Amino acid sequence: MLVDSHCHLDFPQFSGKLPEIFDLMEKNGVGHVACIGVRLEDFPKVLALAENDARISASVGLHPEVAEGREATIDELVRLAAHPKVVAIGETGLDYHWHEDAPEWQRERFRTHIRAAKKVKKPLIIHSREAIDDVLRILAEEGAEETGGVFHCFSESRETAKRALERGFHISFSGIVTFKNASALRDAAKYVPEDRLLVETDSPYLAPVPFRGKTNQPAYVRHVAEEIARLRGVPFEKIADTTTENFFRLFRQG
Repeated sequence: MLVDSHCHLDFPQFSGKLPEIFDLMEKNGVGHVACIGVRLEDFPKVLALAENDARISASVGLHPEVAEGREATIDELVRLAAHPKVVAIGETGLDYHWHEDAPEWQRERFRTHIRAAKKVKKPLIIHSREAIDDVLRILAEEGAEETGGVFHCFSESRETAKRALERGFHISFSGIVTFKNASALRDAAKYVPEDRLLVETDSPYLAPVPFRGKTNQPAYVRHVAEEIARLRGVPFEKIADTTTENFFRLFRQG
């Protein structure tokens, strides 16, 4: 079995399409997904998906790109994350691509998520884009190794992977690892220890080859796992089993 450790089934691209999404998942051996929260206003829909289907876990958080809507407090994140179907805090982190002025509100929001994760004792789902030094610094300052978590949709170098691993985090690879120009990322995918490895789609975004440019979906995580197996010179079944075990060990199901 495979697990898609990061997707967004609540997004409009999947509206009314879940039966066919799950049918294709089954055909590709994908038995579980984590539906990741990005806005407080949308969290009820994320949670409802998880409550109504044993194949779905949820997370709660505010994506670092989201500048509008209601801000979260530590207490509110703790309360929402106490639900047994919520397995993590996030998506959280820093994104300096869209917020190149590196706003302090983004860093404070990140700290709020880390503090909530420590209180509720659930792992973090980290988004980092053009901000790795500050992400790692804040994780260290806030003692985030206490909760651990995952750097999702990892797209950086082997050296950056090493720094994240030293903080006690897992690394999750998406369809980017199948892209032609991703040689540094493929090197990182060969380097990450077996027990820290996860796979994801980040669907509806970043569809892997041979679906690049199309709407991504959880079934396509198989292509990510197949590419990682090829890179590491191991059977596909080994990557499927390992990443599934890693997911359920990290995101303990309530």
